[in-house]
Amino acid sequence: MQRRPGFPARLPGSGPAPAKAPVLAASVRKPVAASPVGVGLDSAAVRARMVQKLAAGGVTSVPVLQAMGAVERHRFVDSALGNQAYEDTSLPIGLGQTISKPNVVARMCELLLGAEGARAGGLGRVLEIGTGCGYQAAVLSRLAREVYSVERLRGLHEKARDNLRPFRLANLHLLFGDGMLGYAKGAPYAAIIAAAGGDAVPQAWCDQLAVGGRLVAPMALAGGQQMLLVIDKTPHGLKQSVLEPVHFVPLKSGIA
Repeated sequence: MQRRPGFPARLPGSGPAPAKAPVLAASVRKPVAASPVGVGLDSAAVRARMVQKLAAGGVTSVPVLQAMGAVERHRFVDSALGNQAYEDTSLPIGLGQTISKPNVVARMCELLLGAEGARAGGLGRVLEIGTGCGYQAAVLSRLAREVYSVERLRGLHEKARDNLRPFRLANLHLLFGDGMLGYAKGAPYAAIIAAAGGDAVPQAWCDQLAVGGRLVAPMALAGGQQMLLVIDKTPHGLKQSVLEPVHFVPLKSGIA
């Protein structure tokens, strides 16, 4: 049986591995340190209101709403932005990148769970392209059996590692490397989700998607408008659907 990489890992050719961190081995439900001042008297209540707004906005998946309510978004943004953590807005996380709006994270996760190959108990193995600060990876960890998340910017990879360490997520593997190459060692994936948009979906992602699996990613159409794209891999080939407009950072190759 092939051994899966621990937390964090790196892709071949990605340079020296970051300092070794302890393997995370418990559920996100494990209590962590008290909420920082400024988030509210009760961050659970603030999250509950965020979830209510998500439901009112059209998110119907109970597992997704539960995951969004469980993961403390303020732990993934700078303390100076803590008061905005549960607003439906993207926020800067450094290096020209952002944390996605809660409704976008919930929408994309709900689309993944709607795949024909999704199990009643959730997703199997998921590949995330663009770890960022680690927030979406934490949400995915509650919806999937196993999550591989790839980040090309070393500074963000290390920030996500630090942000996620207190949650002790045994089913989440962080990798430093070129996300456009995917992660072939973990394939095939029941789902692939991308937090950056390019002019085309890399062939590696399609190759690494399992039959019955679903890929959700932003893609720039003619004229530069980004749209949310869903690709289902069927026994007869790829089926593509273009949904609503979105705004993500550009998809880039290489590492930095």
